[in-house]
Amino acid sequence: MRLDRIGIALASLALAALACQSPQFTDVASIPSSRPATAPPSIDEVVGYDATAAERQLVDLYENVSRGTVAILTDTGQGSGFVYDAGGNIVTNYHVVEGAEQVEVDFMSGFKTYGTVVGTDLDSDLAVVHVDAPAAELHPVELGDSESLKVGQTVVAIGNPFGLSGTMTVGIISALGRTLESAHATADGSFFTAGDIIQTDAAINPGNSGGPLFNLSGQVVGVNRAIRTTSFNEDGDAVNSGIGFAVSINVVRRVIPVLIESGSYDYPYLGISSRDNLSLELIKILGLEAQTGAYVAEVTRGGPADRAGIRAGDKATSIPNLRSGGDLITKIDGHAIRQFDDLLSYLITNKGPGDVVTITVMREGKLLDIEVTLDKRP
Repeated sequence: MRLDRIGIALASLALAALACQSPQFTDVASIPSSRPATAPPSIDEVVGYDATAAERQLVDLYENVSRGTVAILTDTGQGSGFVYDAGGNIVTNYHVVEGAEQVEVDFMSGFKTYGTVVGTDLDSDLAVVHVDAPAAELHPVELGDSESLKVGQTVVAIGNPFGLSGTMTVGIISALGRTLESAHATADGSFFTAGDIIQTDAAINPGNSGGPLFNLSGQVVGVNRAIRTTSFNEDGDAVNSGIGFAVSINVVRRVIPVLIESGSYDYPYLGISSRDNLSLELIKILGLEAQTGAYVAEVTRGGPADRAGIRAGDKATSIPNLRSGGDLITKIDGHAIRQFDDLLSYLITNKGPGDVVTITVMREGKLLDIEVTLDKRP
């Protein structure tokens, strides 16, 4: 399986243009209507039948929120974004504007302008682009609450896939609390982990990066970031396989105001590595007395966890690179931890550098509460 950030090279615009040369559209102007000539046709008049409540809801949602979405073009590629506030701040992915010397922002109305990158966050792959635009062009979207999301809930993505601006796709929340590798490198050349990621089957393709993921109330609940796929088109671009990922809006709520103010954001740092998704065999080999929790495989020397006395595995087992004797984290501040993803999501959405957390670990069959003062990621 391959994980791809969903930007797209500008060279693919030619392919998109060719695909539009022979459109098969219905001529809605020929549909009879009793409305005044100046009024737009209703959905029933356009489709020629009584639309369902679900169809009406989706049509209304698009008409209400699409004007707050934008296409972003750079000298290296393109992506999507949305209007964050009336001051001209646009939210997108870091990888959409990474290394760009020039950023163009295209609004749904047809208005186009250049923007300036004012803040970037490599950990969650977020960025803020500021534009000077007329107030009439700035339609900030409403932010939702990703804490209240449920698996199975309907969501809508609007963006610029393959250069097709204003494209809307529909799906569901497939899973919550996923993790992805970030673009923030560690001292040893590996990468920190981005947490609190939403998984969705709404169709997301190259060019959707940085665009909004809405709930049916028209609130943004995530920022589309990546897809997992084994399929690629003739240009080598990743093609949607039904597994997409979005940065949760609660991460956006914490990060974006700080990016606007100072240009960067510091994440809380615990200083551990975890071995997740342990099979029954591995649980037995490690001698763990619980099946859920985040097993501490490594502790960074001199880091917050190390200073607080959290232990990593140090005894060789029959499995290469798997050591027993480490703590099993079962709670943080009283919140149950089933796996490392839960721990990371809690830290990222609730805590910052300098905060004190209480980590509950199972060690040699006993539960211990350990206070840890968090640092910022180095």
